[in-house]
Amino acid sequence: MAHGQPLDLSIVIPVFNEEESLELLHTRVAAALDALPLNSEIILVDDGSKDNSFAIMSALVEKDARVRVVRLRRNFGQTAAFAAGFDLARGDVVITLDADLQNDPDDIPLLLAKLDEGYDVVSGWRVDRQDKLITRRIPSQAANRLISSLTDVQLHDYGCSLKAYRSEVVKSINLYGELHRFIPALASWMGVRVAEVPVRHSARQYGKSKYGISRTIRVFLDLLTVKFLLDYATRPIHVFGLMGLISLFTGTAIGLYLTIAKLFFGEQLADRPLLLLAILLIVMGVQLITMGLLAELVIRTYHESQGKPIYVIRDIVQAGGDVAEPAVSPTPDLVPV
Repeated sequence: MAHGQPLDLSIVIPVFNEEESLELLHTRVAAALDALPLNSEIILVDDGSKDNSFAIMSALVEKDARVRVVRLRRNFGQTAAFAAGFDLARGDVVITLDADLQNDPDDIPLLLAKLDEGYDVVSGWRVDRQDKLITRRIPSQAANRLISSLTDVQLHDYGCSLKAYRSEVVKSINLYGELHRFIPALASWMGVRVAEVPVRHSARQYGKSKYGISRTIRVFLDLLTVKFLLDYATRPIHVFGLMGLISLFTGTAIGLYLTIAKLFFGEQLADRPLLLLAILLIVMGVQLITMGLLAELVIRTYHESQGKPIYVIRDIVQAGGDVAEPAVSPTPDLVPV
């Protein structure tokens, strides 16, 4: 199989310290792909693992020509690992799943069948989720409801890594921070059709979870970013300018009131906190409007410039044992962290 040949399906799996589960993961994914009449590849992205994960994945390349291993120079995070896999994927359809065996590869045909109904993104829904109730399931349910209400993309389980995308969807989105869970929402501006299918979920068999309740806070902050990108990414003056105008007009109205009170009624203003509030609101209004204008310039620069990479590839292991140098290897100082 030529390495540049387009394929039907790419499986992208980020890996971080999963040495115990990798061989069983490959066995199960390979079995699921063998049952499909599709040309496929398995892209394992080593996100700076400290254990023996890379050596095990490299050995899998010798066993299965469909396997490609991408090793990042350090731990950039799950979003960057997904982005690296998306950039290198050659399949018309890209499916993502975790390496910890909690996602079931046997559910891959369910996602593909839903895509065949005309959808562009199909997300897994862990109906019977095997995670801790207090630290994982309850915060996740609250976050999913909040995300759905703010993005107008109704999904029960944004956090499920088992998802299927048409290639043009993921290749049109630049990922930063921890935005991988929001890909369906970020892609909604493209007019994509999003569906959800129930999938199986298993308790973690090996290692320990890389997630904690603190991630809920980061998810909320990322949600603010997504909401801004969806509603105001091309018109930031609408949000900053609106707040600025409200502040400016309110401060001006208070100032006029105090001026009339001073000139016509002789009231003393030196000890009136309202005077300080008026000044503060006017200054804030000017600053917010100025910020909106500057944001407009930044947005235009962003849309007219090339996207910055969020990962650095060390090497790519392919069938035959050859180690390929990436065509473009960005220098570390260009990588946002």
